[in-house]
Order: sequence, then structure tokens, then C-alpha cells
Amino acid sequence: MLDVPIVEACMRLSRFYWLALIVSPLLFAAEEAEKRPSETQFEIPDWFKSSFLDLREDVEAAAKDDKRLLLYIGQDGCPYCRELMQNNFSQKDIVDYTRRHFDALAINMWGDADVTDFSGNTLTEKQFAEQLKVKYTPTLLFFNEKGDVVLRINGYFPPHQLRAALQYVAETREGKESFREYYAKLSPPAASGKLTREPFFSKTADFSAKRTKPLAVFFEAKECRDCDTLHKKILSQAETRRLLKGTQAAQLDMWSNTPVTTPSGKKTTAREWAQELGLVYAPSVVFFDPTGKEVMRIEAMLKTFHVQSAIDYVVSGAYLKQPNFQRYIDERASKLRAGGQRIDIWK
Repeated sequence: MLDVPIVEACMRLSRFYWLALIVSPLLFAAEEAEKRPSETQFEIPDWFKSSFLDLREDVEAAAKDDKRLLLYIGQDGCPYCRELMQNNFSQKDIVDYTRRHFDALAINMWGDADVTDFSGNTLTEKQFAEQLKVKYTPTLLFFNEKGDVVLRINGYFPPHQLRAALQYVAETREGKESFREYYAKLSPPAASGKLTREPFFSKTADFSAKRTKPLAVFFEAKECRDCDTLHKKILSQAETRRLLKGTQAAQLDMWSNTPVTTPSGKKTTAREWAQELGLVYAPSVVFFDPTGKEVMRIEAMLKTFHVQSAIDYVVSGAYLKQPNFQRYIDERASKLRAGGQRIDIWK
């Protein structure tokens, strides 16, 4: 007969063997998953400047080399940041032009590294981003030799628009014309040549009346391919339209002289109001609360999930409880996934 302790030992070894057969593939799969690059994984180009992030010194150093300072504010896991780095900053002409005319710095909007601003205050990267009210990543800030922001891009610009922005700042055009005027003179991609009207857009351009709903003003242009895309791919979706029912939505041609009465009661034109708001990109969507105070805006190429999230952020009143839009997006995505929905933030 076999000794009982020996039998028990063999049984333990047997259980361990089968457990190893089960667990080992899982561990291997986990290790392999870690090795596979994430769809949102990216690296900051090595030609970005290393710095102690004293912006006063950085502007001065750039000016000595006849350059201007370009500050990128982003976050890990951001698909738009990845697109900027791997699409725009992988194209030789963009890279060469940027390196020739700018010193580029990177800041993590959730980081803890020290940043010294132009007033001499030392803040963490996170605090600096909050001070600048960064809602979208990437955010690009272009500074002149005095440390003034001459152009701010809130969100992702595709290559042809980023090239125009780089040229606008490098050529010091800010004192001569606005970026949207400069960009309008260039040869943009072909567009429909007309505004796409939607049945849910308000028939009035008098926004001074009292409202119970937030106001969403869509500033567009006739020769605007991205405006066409907004309507065909985003505003046509049932979920987008459902969310917009919680707003008073209106459409304006940002280059027209259409008479407008702003939420504050000022009588002006669509063109002048767009300029007063500092809009540089079509389409742009500006959201106002029922009292007429601006809540937030969309000023760059965004995909469906982000546009819907922006509308929901305003309509639900979430901005009153969660001032950080990026955190809200993460929370909203988690809730939708928990409810069984598949979220693809790049569609």
C-alpha cells in the first residue's frame, strides 16, 4: 500500500499541475496584452524641448533663437493627442516647419511637475491646466515674445489646419488679422458651398429672451467640409438629436451679416459676434446656460462621442457639479459601458 502522506503529496502536486495549466495561459495572455500597444498609446516626439517649465525663461530662450514658444497640454490615453503626435507630427513638412519656428514644450494636464507661469507663480501641471480652463486635449498655446497667447487651439486640428495655424503664428499675423480671416484666404478642401439646415434649429436669431433650456449656437460656414461632416456623421444620429432636444439649438453663418441679438441683449451681426467670441474654427458650438452665461464651447474636430458628451454635460447640468469636462467624459463612458453599451471614442 502506498503511504498516505505520499498519496496526499501527489494529489497536491496534481492539483497544482492542473492549476498551473489553467493559470499559466491567463498570465501569458495578460503579459502579451501588456506588450501590445494600446490604440491610444503615443509618445511625445524627442525633438520637443526639455525644460524646467519656467515659461518666462522658455519664451526668452525661444526669442533668442528667433522662435516662438509652442505649449502642448495633453493627457495619457487621449486619442486626439495620439492623432496629433502620430499623424500631424509624423509628417516631415510639419515637423521641419515646427522645429524651425518654434520651441515646443509638453505638459500633462494631470501631472504634478512644477510650472512657473508668467506672473512668477509656481503651480503643478494640473493646477496650471485648471488655471487655463483646459477642457479639451490636446490644447495648443502659442506665445509671442512677451509671453502673450497669440493663438489657442482647443482640441485636435487635422494637418491642413495645423499647418495654417503654425504659419499664422510664425509669420506674426496676429497683429494684422484674426486666424479665421487668415485661414479663410487659404484654399480649403472642397465643401458643399452651403449651410446644412436642420429642423431642430431655431428660426430666430434673437437670443435675449428668457429660456428654460441652455442655448447651443452652431457657428458654421458655407465653404466648410468639417461642417458638412458634422451634419452627416454626428447631427444625423438619433442620440445626438435626442440630446439636443434639451437645448435651444441655433445655426449661424459665422461670416454673414445676419442680425443677431446676443443673450446679453446686444444687437450685432453673426460675423461680429463670432469675432467678439474669438472663434477661429468652423464649425464651433458655443453653449450658454439659461441666464446667458457661456458654459463651454466646441472649437475643433471632435468625434461623435465627444460631441454628444459635450451636449449632455450642458443639458444635464453636470458642469455645475463636475467642473472638469475630461473627468466627466471618463465618468460618462464608464457608466455607459457598465450599462452594456460599447463606447468607441474615435467614431
